[in-house]
Amino acid sequence: MEMAYAFCAVFLAAAFYTDVRTMTISNLLTVPAMALGLAYHGVTNGWEGILFSVKGWAVGFLIVLVMYFIGAVGAGDVKLFGAIGAWCGLWFTLQAIVYSVLFAGAIGLFILIWRRETFKRLRRLVINVAGVFILKNLSPWRSHQEEHLRFPFMIAVLPGVIFTYFYY
Repeated sequence: MEMAYAFCAVFLAAAFYTDVRTMTISNLLTVPAMALGLAYHGVTNGWEGILFSVKGWAVGFLIVLVMYFIGAVGAGDVKLFGAIGAWCGLWFTLQAIVYSVLFAGAIGLFILIWRRETFKRLRRLVINVAGVFILKNLSPWRSHQEEHLRFPFMIAVLPGVIFTYFYY
């Protein structure tokens, strides 16, 4: 399994570099990483390895896909977590998602405090969330998407995955 973590680390380093530089993670990076993770586990552990890899891919891809639909992450992040899952499996990927989201929240809060926008954005967030529940659609949430705080998600993913690696 250590070899799978090493391959995943190389992939994550490349994703970090591209996301910080361009705010995108290319399909040329994520799609081969998903396929190689599946192939690696298939070759090393047979059908059991393929099942391990597919479960990890599915949970990483589908959970972050929901985050994509609400506008929290980009499409590259969806495929990124699919690749992490293909290499590292279901439980590692679940924990990595949780820790990455927690790190993203902390980073976002730091940025808001630094910019002194905290209370203005919190008030807008409460209004938007209330609008979503009252109107039963995402239009209040999506109407202000251009004002959402944006930063490369890999800034939170990398420490989230490292934290998962050491505490998994």
